[in-house]
Amino acid sequence: MSNEKLMSRTELRERVQQWRSAGERIVLANGNFDLLHVGHVRYLRGAKELGGKLVVAINSDESVRALKGQGRPLMPAVERAEIIAALSDVDAVVIFPELDVRALIREIRPDIQAKGTDYTVDSVPERDAVAEYGGRVAIVGDSKDHSTSELIRTRMGPRQA
Repeated sequence: MSNEKLMSRTELRERVQQWRSAGERIVLANGNFDLLHVGHVRYLRGAKELGGKLVVAINSDESVRALKGQGRPLMPAVERAEIIAALSDVDAVVIFPELDVRALIREIRPDIQAKGTDYTVDSVPERDAVAEYGGRVAIVGDSKDHSTSELIRTRMGPRQA
């Protein structure tokens, strides 16, 4: 991957170790990021405001299809990752193939897992993996008034959603 923020899992583990050695806090945010919208920007900004280095994990094309259905994602994972990496709040981006981010959480052990406001601390699916090592979950961003699925439905019509 050409952008220095786009990393393999191995590269990410090494970078996280370097950041930790330098005393940095690690914050993990994750999602599909199929069409970047203001809700995504506010979510990632809120995650960065927790302090430290922001790692963003992006679902692979196969996992997006499994989660969202045929016709998704609209953009391939490498393009979604490049767009997210272009944001100044983001320090690292990794693509993951699993349906949820538990395996990556166990690999890099972020100090904080940041989730959007469509969750509560108690409803975060991966909170068990974060709790295993004493990390914490934080809810960040604006109210869940934006979603790619809703944008597709309202702007492109129901046949393409």
